[in-house]
Amino acid sequence: MERGTRTCVIGAGPCGLAAVKNLLEAGCSDVTCYDEHSAIGGNWAFTDDPGRAGVHHRTRTISSRDMSSFPDFPMPGDFPDFPSHRQMLAYFTAYATAFGLWPHIRLGSRVERCTLDADGRWLVRVRAHGVVRTETFDHLVVCSGHHRDPFVPEYPGRFGGSIVHSSAYRRPDPYRGSRVLVVGAGNSAADIAVDVARVASRTVLSVREGTYVVPNRVLGRPVDAVHAYWRRKLPDPLLRLALTSWLRVAVGGWDDYGLPAPRTAPLAKPPTVSSAVLAALRDGQVVARPGIDRYEDLTVHFADGRSEEFDAVVMATGFRVSFPFLAGRIAGAPRYLSMMHPTIPSLYFIGLCQPIGCLWRLADHQARLAALQITGRSRRPHDIEARIRRDTSRRRGPVHRSGIGVDYRTLERQLRREIAAADDGRRPAAAARSTGHR
Repeated sequence: MERGTRTCVIGAGPCGLAAVKNLLEAGCSDVTCYDEHSAIGGNWAFTDDPGRAGVHHRTRTISSRDMSSFPDFPMPGDFPDFPSHRQMLAYFTAYATAFGLWPHIRLGSRVERCTLDADGRWLVRVRAHGVVRTETFDHLVVCSGHHRDPFVPEYPGRFGGSIVHSSAYRRPDPYRGSRVLVVGAGNSAADIAVDVARVASRTVLSVREGTYVVPNRVLGRPVDAVHAYWRRKLPDPLLRLALTSWLRVAVGGWDDYGLPAPRTAPLAKPPTVSSAVLAALRDGQVVARPGIDRYEDLTVHFADGRSEEFDAVVMATGFRVSFPFLAGRIAGAPRYLSMMHPTIPSLYFIGLCQPIGCLWRLADHQARLAALQITGRSRRPHDIEARIRRDTSRRRGPVHRSGIGVDYRTLERQLRREIAAADDGRRPAAAARSTGHR
């Protein structure tokens, strides 16, 4: 690493914090992290502002406390199995403090454009407090996440009530006494349907295709911890068979809930983890319907021919992957290990993948590898484009609309291999170890 090397990190969410921490730990001193919002934590920083994509007032993690912690910074032992958004923000704040990240973070700073100059350096245009300036950096680390650009599907006709995306949903109060349709089969859809059902006169969940809905706990233990244990013990085919049998016993038939049966094997795509929505569907607090066919004023026609009137629709239909501050040809290129651009060695994407399991540990590995390359302790593969083609052809990751699904174990193994080739495995003593944060 040359003296005076500057690194720009975009985003101060969990992945951005991990990036700054690993860069500092590797010896990078000139690191600046920009975030357009007034707090760190990304989507976990709750706000009532519907203009900012984020969590709603009852959001909890779907991965458990121990499986969600950064490798060298465990969550406090008094946190529940599935921490709330407030607890998660406190955790990220403690992380930033323990590793000395605050001097490098610039809040209220929106990155408007990143341009690769002729000399290979990045020109980063930033708007902060009404002032626009352009800074020059040697490396660009993008950690702005893939939950930024809401995807709202269109259907024939026009709906006469209100339509909002789940990213703008904060509280159920505006839906008190209303007839509400929640569209989607993922975790956000399940959480919002249960939340709205507390106050709405009727709540319907529109599910286009079958999805595995998994209880949060198995025999009193978090389901992801149980899965991680047996994943080490059983080969994939046997594990899928065991999961299918367990779900048949623990959940029952999908017809009992009015849900379409999944057509894929368990874990072929991310499951929905929610004991609450299963109970609400069984009790009739939430009613399941198939996908939407068309609108007609307040009437929604479903794919099975049934129709019903609603006052509001909440679209929990996911997000597009977008980076408005980068040229499309740069942002849209395939990446090695979901992080390295094929032709621009100074550009890294951290956390731009969708595993089954908590993303943050993979992001920590990616950030570590990026830091090792930036400091010259790891070399970028000379055949990176061939590796991208090979990985793409044999990818077995979960199906995902955004095309960023990955197999957790495969990616983790690849990242660890790359890190081990450059690192002796003895990472510097973590600051967290002396803080008593447990």
